[in-house]
Amino acid sequence: MTSFHKNLAERILVIDGAMGTMIQAYPLEEADFRGERFADHSHPLKGNNDLLSLTRPDIIQTIHEAYLQAGADLLETNTFNANSISQADYALEPLTYELNFESARLARAACESQGRGWVAGVLGPTNRTASLSPDVNRPGYRNVTFDELADTYEEACRGLLDGGVDLLLVETIFDTLNAKAALFAIERFFEARGQRIPVMISVTITDASGRTLSGQTVEAFWHSIRHVSPVSVGMNCALGAEEMRPWLQNLARIADCPVSAHPNAGLPNALGGYDERPEDMAESIKEWAEEGLLNLVGGCCGTGPDHIRAIAEAVQGVVPRTIPTPEKRCRLSGLEPLTFRPELNFVNVGERTNVTGSARFRKLIKAGDYETALSVARQQVEGGAQIIDVNMDEGLLDAKEAMVTFLNLIASEPEISRVPIMIDSSRFEVIEAGLKCIQGKGIINSISLKEGEDVFLSQARLAKRLGAAVVV
Repeated sequence: MTSFHKNLAERILVIDGAMGTMIQAYPLEEADFRGERFADHSHPLKGNNDLLSLTRPDIIQTIHEAYLQAGADLLETNTFNANSISQADYALEPLTYELNFESARLARAACESQGRGWVAGVLGPTNRTASLSPDVNRPGYRNVTFDELADTYEEACRGLLDGGVDLLLVETIFDTLNAKAALFAIERFFEARGQRIPVMISVTITDASGRTLSGQTVEAFWHSIRHVSPVSVGMNCALGAEEMRPWLQNLARIADCPVSAHPNAGLPNALGGYDERPEDMAESIKEWAEEGLLNLVGGCCGTGPDHIRAIAEAVQGVVPRTIPTPEKRCRLSGLEPLTFRPELNFVNVGERTNVTGSARFRKLIKAGDYETALSVARQQVEGGAQIIDVNMDEGLLDAKEAMVTFLNLIASEPEISRVPIMIDSSRFEVIEAGLKCIQGKGIINSISLKEGEDVFLSQARLAKRLGAAVVV
């Protein structure tokens, strides 16, 4: 990957455009998705674009080659939904490895046929959210867990690397907890395999508020995932170029790594299509480049080879963004960021959500009155707590279950979850379970050397992998 890093330092690299948009241009029917292999499958398969890597690989490779010919440097694999959670909609969960392997192989073959390009193995967000309940009447309920996400992402990673990708791309992130599960899985896979490749990360800002679907601001998101030292961080989907610009400016200001963007071709029209012409999109992106916001750029929904060709021409010769060197600070987040600065003098930690520190809170938790217990957390934040400490260590409680239940409920309360969470327990398994419930960058309180160096280092490594700060 020496050539990739060298090129990334010297010029703005071009990412390809939308796979779905190109697939929709083909008059495909159910039979195309089924092929011979899935002719008798029990579920409808039309619309399962990832499956075309197995049943119509000719189409997928042709699309890849068209993007390379248009000037793309990076090809994204056709694996946006190639995970067991998304494939469950089609009763094709066992195909996770094969879909990723074959899709990576097709993109690699396209690069070889054109004599250029790198392959980015795509890990999409799945169709579930680990931070929020799908049932408004049960705010603490989740239809997917961190560990379930991590397991399917790890299987996808195995297929992508075996298929020959150069990078991994965790993209279209609408819930940072899903992304943290993907990044956890990637790190676990890299360690087991004894091999590392660069990791790109791309979030999607869903509206003019500048937040993700799960409520995080751009800066809070960056604080949550920067522990993996990605080769790039960026934005894609949801917004057109003009609408994305202010949030991209924010990210470009704070990220100490290359920044990417691949916006939609404008906002969707009344029929769900995208109308922004290649030349108009390229004009906006050229302004971004000249403003010093970009290191990588491409297109998302509604874009095709004509858009990528126009974008590649627009950024050709423009100097890539200079990567800033931020001050060293402790940077935490809930839905919103918290940076420790000298002018703060001290940071206020609310400890009334601690069963060992508040008799009232302990009684509420032991009685199962989590709704009133949430009001204690809310009062802490309203009273000026910049962090809230949650501890469930009480002899008659299942501390792990209580921690997970309370943190899941906090996630449904934006006025509470806007601040970082300090997870406090004498049992590390409780801390680990808590960290797998929060999308922000929280704090572990605490780890120590009382059990020896080996245990300390194991806990410290897991803390980093889960994206937490630590009190030692």
